[in-house]
Amino acid sequence: MINIAASSYALAATGFLALGLSVLSGWHGRVQRGTLSAACLATAAWAAALGLDAVQEILWNTGTAALEVLRDGAWSLFLVALLGDWRSDADGQPARLILGRFPAPRAGLLGAGCVYLLLLTGVGVGHWDNDLLPVLGLPLLIGYVGLSVYGMLLVEQVYRNKTIEERWAIKFACLGIGGMFAYDFYMYSNALLFRKLSADLWTARGFVNALTVPLIALSITRRKSWTTSFAVSRRVVFHSAALFGSAIYLLAMGSVGYYLRYVGGSWGTVMQTGFLFGAISLLGVILFSGTARSWLKVTISKHFYRYNYDYREEWMRFTRTLSERGPNLGERAIQALAVLVESPGGTLWQRDAGGRFTVMAGWPTVDTHVSELANAPFCRFLESTQWVVDVDEYVERPDKYEGLALPDWLLDSPRRWLVVPLMLQEKLFGFVVLQRARSPVKLNWEIIDLLEIAGSQAASYLAQEDAANALMVARQFESFNRMSTFVVHDLKNLVAQLSLMNANAEKHKDNPEFQRDMLETLNHSVQKMKLLLQKLSRSENADKPQPLAVDDVVRQALALKSAFEPHPQLLVEQAGLSVLADRERLERVLGHLIQNAIEATPRDGNVMVRVALPADGRADAVEVEITDTGEGMTEEFIRERLFKPFDSTKSAGMGIGVFESREYITELGGTLDVSSQPRLGTTFKVVLPLHCVAAAATIA
Repeated sequence: MINIAASSYALAATGFLALGLSVLSGWHGRVQRGTLSAACLATAAWAAALGLDAVQEILWNTGTAALEVLRDGAWSLFLVALLGDWRSDADGQPARLILGRFPAPRAGLLGAGCVYLLLLTGVGVGHWDNDLLPVLGLPLLIGYVGLSVYGMLLVEQVYRNKTIEERWAIKFACLGIGGMFAYDFYMYSNALLFRKLSADLWTARGFVNALTVPLIALSITRRKSWTTSFAVSRRVVFHSAALFGSAIYLLAMGSVGYYLRYVGGSWGTVMQTGFLFGAISLLGVILFSGTARSWLKVTISKHFYRYNYDYREEWMRFTRTLSERGPNLGERAIQALAVLVESPGGTLWQRDAGGRFTVMAGWPTVDTHVSELANAPFCRFLESTQWVVDVDEYVERPDKYEGLALPDWLLDSPRRWLVVPLMLQEKLFGFVVLQRARSPVKLNWEIIDLLEIAGSQAASYLAQEDAANALMVARQFESFNRMSTFVVHDLKNLVAQLSLMNANAEKHKDNPEFQRDMLETLNHSVQKMKLLLQKLSRSENADKPQPLAVDDVVRQALALKSAFEPHPQLLVEQAGLSVLADRERLERVLGHLIQNAIEATPRDGNVMVRVALPADGRADAVEVEITDTGEGMTEEFIRERLFKPFDSTKSAGMGIGVFESREYITELGGTLDVSSQPRLGTTFKVVLPLHCVAAAATIA
């Protein structure tokens, strides 16, 4: 068995020595000549040393341990070199790697590997035999497993981030080098699992390494495609740093656990097992912690890169998030903005039909339902300056935001952090309030500019969705009008039948057969017209608006509902208040709201209609409040469905009653507000401007 092992490692040493000398002599692979030749020669020396040990029937010693670290480090350096920038001399000499110009993230990746190799070399001063008995044997074994993982990670990143043409040149080298690291990982993992190094795997290792020589040589012949410089993405550095940190952590914890077993006596094994389980559990908690991941991302961007963001990747992610199919665009807009600054969530305000900024969405949940007037100082400041407002900075240094007055609901919110305006064509389309970041983020011009442009992009998507919804509503109205044409046609046929019957009445009115046919025709016509009236709403009255006493209009609307239960109650606190409106339309609007209240309330419930001045003390408006004790509605239903046309919960409803009510009230210059709680009832408040403020003041 020892002779086979010697032959195995001798074959590997010969192959890598020939390959390394050929590369060093300039035969092929001029660009990577330095690092590649060093890796090949280090591997040849390592294989030769193991071959000599096999002849002497020695499986392992301190010298071969150091050579193994050198061999793995050389191949890691070669892979890292593919991530670096290469420069050619002015006189056309072969390109070489200029360490002084090595970019910061790649230098960090290389430095991390060097630190790991130094730690592993320091541990390797001890030696261990096939039974892994000495104290330092287990930590060294764990270190080699980590080093194999590090090498496989480098191979995977080199290949994955190359273009198709570049992969054609390096795929065989990646297979060969990756195969060496993968075999080492399997061999050492097997030893770690069974607490014993497999002699068969150790013997075959030389042959496995020898088989990689032709693969690497084949890639060297395709060297022209290797000259492209390679950039390391933040994602690569993030995962590399997480993996490297995990390896160092596990190595340290493994060493402590081995020490506990060594000094713990009869309790040693129990102490080691419990400690390692706790250490691995803690590592899992850290790796899956959003705060820890956020801190690592911010730290990497701050210390390894000139700019905070990889703009190509961030913009692709931002666009993908907004462009996903399905509803909830508002939530996705919040999420896309929040991820830019590691915020855990936020709330979106948009302008509604009444001219207020109301909460339209929240991610992950809606934490407030307040609204803000469009002409409030806060909204005017956002529209005029288009600034991203740092609420914490405003509290500490309000002089930096001259002219800004933040509303109380924003200052009182415990987790508020940034206010990002959503600008569209120099107008404030909405704004997003982001929660405080998981890890401290220092705002600078780069982050502020990114949030501003991202806010404008989000506003364009939201405006496009609003336009699409408006177009859909317009098409539904178009379809509704088309249906009206068919209804008119049916009415025309009915009128023709009744006209013919009326014309023959004088001649055949005494004929019993004619009388029977006439009754059947009338009954059919009545039934047909009832069906048509259920499908077609009444046409709008073209009469001009006129001054109307609101309490009289309400009484007339209630008179039409006298047959329904529960009977609505009327309370007029202020009579004689007049508005300028069309009587028929205003009566229909108020009547529809009253009818909804009656239908939502059980017979033993209450429906109250109150006419008075507004509760906020305004003297230029009248308020009609319709309160019921019915089923009530959820905030989500009010926000997403109540005012949406052609969306009704009634089996025979058309879904345009509340929509028409709000549209007409807004047309009159008023507002329609609704507050409701499930199973407790609903209150609609219609506020209309007075036709004659002076007269109203005199009455008061």
